[in-house]
Amino acid sequence: MGLLFVESLQGPKVFKCKFCKVDSASPDDIVSKEFRGRYGRAYLFDSVVNVSLGPKEDRLLMTGLHTVNDIYCSCCQRLLGWKYEKAYSEDQKYKEGRYILEKNLMLKEGW
Repeated sequence: MGLLFVESLQGPKVFKCKFCKVDSASPDDIVSKEFRGRYGRAYLFDSVVNVSLGPKEDRLLMTGLHTVNDIYCSCCQRLLGWKYEKAYSEDQKYKEGRYILEKNLMLKEGW
């Protein structure tokens, strides 16, 4: 196994993995705070760091059918949310390429 590359985010406020405290996302990349995940509230982000992708799968979500990848912390391998690969409904296309992070799986640093 090789070395793990961990990206650190700049700025006074950062979302971190709740389990190992590695940086996961910047609040500047939040698209919406009005999402629901598996475990409650979730945020939609333009970009995240220090995650690995699970396999693609079609999943029927509250807003319809989507192709998604679960995303895992690259350090501790805990589930953090998912990435939208494809939305089948035209009004949901804005989600494609974006990420859901579950609020209760994140820590807020600098808030």
